[in-house]
This record gives sequence, C-alpha cells and structure tokens, in this order.
Amino acid sequence: MAKSGITPTREQDYPEWYQQVIKAADMAENSDVRGCMVIKPWGYGIWENMQAVLDRRFKQTGHENAYFPLFIPKHFLEKEAEHVEGFAKECAVVTHHRLEPGPDGGLVPAGELEEPLIVRPTSETIIGSMFAKWIQSYRDLPLKINQWCNVVRWEMRPRIFLRTAEFLWQEGHTAHATKEEALEETRMMLDVYAEFAEEHMALPVIRGEKTAGERFPGADMTLTIEAMMQDRKALQAGTSHFLGQNFSKAQDIKFHDQDGKESFAWTTSWGLSTRMVGALIMAHGDDDGLIVPPRLAPKHIVILPIYRNDEEKSKVLDYCHTLKAELDELEYSRRELQVLLDDRDLRGGEKKWHHIKKGVPLRVEVGPRDIESESVFVGRRDQPKSSSVSRDEFLGTVLQTLDEIQQSLFERALKLRQDNTHSFTSFDEFKAFFTPANQNKPEIHGGFAVCHFVDTPEVEELLKPLKVTARCMPLEDNDQSGTCIFTGQPAERKAIFAKAY
Repeated sequence: MAKSGITPTREQDYPEWYQQVIKAADMAENSDVRGCMVIKPWGYGIWENMQAVLDRRFKQTGHENAYFPLFIPKHFLEKEAEHVEGFAKECAVVTHHRLEPGPDGGLVPAGELEEPLIVRPTSETIIGSMFAKWIQSYRDLPLKINQWCNVVRWEMRPRIFLRTAEFLWQEGHTAHATKEEALEETRMMLDVYAEFAEEHMALPVIRGEKTAGERFPGADMTLTIEAMMQDRKALQAGTSHFLGQNFSKAQDIKFHDQDGKESFAWTTSWGLSTRMVGALIMAHGDDDGLIVPPRLAPKHIVILPIYRNDEEKSKVLDYCHTLKAELDELEYSRRELQVLLDDRDLRGGEKKWHHIKKGVPLRVEVGPRDIESESVFVGRRDQPKSSSVSRDEFLGTVLQTLDEIQQSLFERALKLRQDNTHSFTSFDEFKAFFTPANQNKPEIHGGFAVCHFVDTPEVEELLKPLKVTARCMPLEDNDQSGTCIFTGQPAERKAIFAKAY
C-alpha cells in the first residue's frame, strides 16, 4: 500500500481521518472548555477569506453590518413559542453576575440576576426588539442588517468546525413591507450562499426547501444549500429563512403604510458559519491532508529553496526572493497573490510535506540546477506529480494554473455527487441503499436518494431507524407529480434524502 501523509486514510476511518487532517494542517484544536475549539492561524485565515467574500456580497445586495448583544433576556425567547421550543435544550444560561470566595477557599456564584440571560443561540429576538424601535413607517423599509459574531448552542457531541458549543458565523436579519419582498430576499440570499459555495469553495450544492420537520423554529419556510461530502453524507452548508410575520407579531414590529394603515412587517433571517471550514476539509481533502481551493487559500504559493551549503544557500535565496517579488505584484481573485518563502532550517522533504498537509495550492522548489536553467520545479496540490517549467512560463501562467486547480476541485466534487445520487421508486430499494449492514459496500450504501414523498410526520418516523433525514426539496426541476414511496399517496414533489452531519 502506498504511504500517505495522513493515517488513517479516508477509506480506513473517515471520521478519524478528518480529525487528523485538522491536526496535520494545524488548523484548530480542542480547548480546555468542553465542546469549544481554538481556531489557529491557518484555519482562521480560511475563515477570514470566506468572510471577505461574503461580506462584499452582502454589501453589494444592500445590507449593512451592525452588532447586537451577546446576552438575550429570557422573556425575549418566550415571546415566540416555536422558537423557544426549538432552541431551549441548546441554551447556555447566565443566572449570576459575580463570584465570591466560598467556604472552601474557592469561588462561588453570587448576585443572582432578576431575570436569567441567554447566551445567544441566534439573534432573531434581540434584533427584532431593536427593529420594533427603528421601524415606524414604510419609509424605514426595507431594513437590511447583518452581523458577524459568535453564538453558543450547547453541543453534546462536539466535532471541530462541524459541531461545537461556540462557533463563529454571520446572521442576516431583514424587515420588509410586503410578503413578496421578503420572499425575494430569502431566495436572493440563498443564491448568494450557493454562488459563494460553488465559485469560491469549489463545492457544488443543491438549492432546496426544508421539510416541515427540518424547518428553522418559528419560520414559515427555510431554504437550504446541501452538499455531499466524500463519505457521501450530506452537509447543510447555509440556510435562508422566510419568517413571515411570526416574529413581527411576537415583538410588535409594525409600520404605517402609504395610506396610514398599520401593518406588521415581513421578516427574514439567514446564516452561514465556520461549519463551512469543515465542509471544505471533507469535500476536498485527500489521504495526504488538506486541499484548499485557491480562491480561499491563506497562501496561494509556497517557495521552497533547496541547497547543500552556504554558497548554494546565498545564490538560491537571492533567486527565490526575486521570484517572490515578481509574484507579489500579481493579483488573484480580487486580492494580492499570497506567496510564502519558506527558508526555515529544515530538511527539504519535511518542509514539502508540511505544506502538502496544509493544502497550499502551488509548491515551487528552487535549487542550483533550476537557477542554471532559469526554471522552477512546480507541484500542484490537486495532482500527485510535479514538473519543471521555465521561470517565464511559470510567471506567465500562474494565475491560470490557480484557476485550473479551482475548477478541477469543483469538477471532482460534482462527479462524486453525480455518481452517488440515485432515484428510487420503492421503499424496499430505498432501505437497501441505507442499510447499515451494507456499510462496507460503497456501491450500495450511502449517498443522495431522490424520490417522491409526502411531507408528513409519518415519513419522519419511518426514516429514524435508518438514521436518514430529508435534506431538502430541490427548487429546480421538481414539478413532476408521482407516488410517495413511503405512504403510497399522490405526491407533487421529490425530496433528497441522506445521512447527514
């Protein structure tokens, strides 16, 4: 068996492979607080680039950034019954405002609060309370706000980036004068997420609507983008919610229209989190480590000088510095090309593997022979082999090469999804596809199952033993009627089912 950079491989133990990729790429690690993570510079650099792309897009679509409190009064959550029921079990609650010395020499909570404060699991209620103050007239609408922040949802089975008690995200909140405007906003932001995933993460996604059982608590409709990971499980990559007038009525968000009539506003919310870093790892990583799509890479290129003595070192480093200076003048994906010259005193092979595991898109090795021939030795992270090219050719094609890597990652992920998406017309076939006994037979286990269905709690109960959920009802090409394979009833739509993160 060929030696790999990561042990175990994806085939041997996919969950453990995921953890080892994070460790080898030095992206994040568990903190001393159970369920919480420390995001290290390489992992945070990827998140920063995600933020930059999304923030630019949000502002282009008319949204402004603001910030709201971390603490939410308990009675705010209680105003919207379905909302509090959906989040109650995940809430962290602050009940005291100070510590005092205890009888055993330690510290004990003191100063009990009159009303407990919830550490925000999401901000619909606290932002809605401000919207109620800010909105008086139709002239105040639409109101489009986004915030970048952290949220806390008490997670019992944490996994770095995918599920942690505290995570980073953005949450957009908007208010509109009409239902039609709010629905248009909901779909527009879903499209923003989908374009970001496909164009920058190289991650093909399916736009769809969540079933009633998977809908955001308190929403009239939840739209989602769903992606397939390499283990053929689904990952919800971003959601956009049409909240109707539910939160407006609960929090008294009203306005006077052009005729002076008082109406409740129509609101939306939408969010995307550091879970997307986990999606990037699972969608593109291989048995040698992480692979970062160039448009999100903290470093696009690493230059690795190779020499045997001080005389060679001086000549090679001079050549590398001039090469870096030329690359530094280029721009890629609306930012300066990010180039690292790694001149640490380490063996060449050790440095090379360090950057392979981190997923740097391009590696450029330079030694005395390369200088003599005015060339460089280039390795693409998406391909196993490296090759020698002239310096001029490399400089002239480097931006094109980065785009080729970006496209190859997208096509690879799309092929995986296409090869592992199957349609079903009987429940027996559906069950066989997801039967745990077939876990070691990839050709018949796991992936996306597409079939007609009726959205009822009865279907959810049938799926529980299989550990399968309805991921979404696709928004496109989903208007052919058929028969629900679970109930035998007439069905107007199909849904995608999968095991999921």
